[in-house]
Amino acid sequence: MAVDMFLVYVGVYANVAQAQADYDAVKELHREANLIDAYDAAVIERKPNGKTEIVKRHETPTRVGGVVGGGLGLATGLVVALFPFAALGGGLLAASAAGGAALGALAGHAAAGLSRHDLKELGEYLDEGEAGLVVIAVADIGSKVEQAMANAEKTTKRELRADTAEIEKDVVAAGEK
Repeated sequence: MAVDMFLVYVGVYANVAQAQADYDAVKELHREANLIDAYDAAVIERKPNGKTEIVKRHETPTRVGGVVGGGLGLATGLVVALFPFAALGGGLLAASAAGGAALGALAGHAAAGLSRHDLKELGEYLDEGEAGLVVIAVADIGSKVEQAMANAEKTTKRELRADTAEIEKDVVAAGEK
């Protein structure tokens, strides 16, 4: 089992516009480094009613046998692990049985890659702002990701270990159900 080490960056923002600006900066950073398919990110908004919505996301596509396919990323999975009833653009993320199974697999991988303590802290951390940005990146570019999150009121970082081959296998299997 080949386990990869990723860095999870979480930023807390006063508003969604600031989180989206940093999301765009992180995306540009990865585009310039030719690593556009090497990170996942999700902008979340905390609604006045306490619900959480994913308003923007970038996900590394799954690859099976060298073929790029649709996929959900670890950042979305982590948001679901932290906020099980998160919505995507006003609709529930798990709208279909296959979508629910894929999200469950991703949430499981994201949760398994962090300690319970880290999961609890990240959830509480994101509760502090109106908006948040979750970025999962390769360690090589970590410090640049942190710098790109300049609009955040505060940021934190955690290590996440994940077997990308197992994630891809589980997402594909969930889509076949």
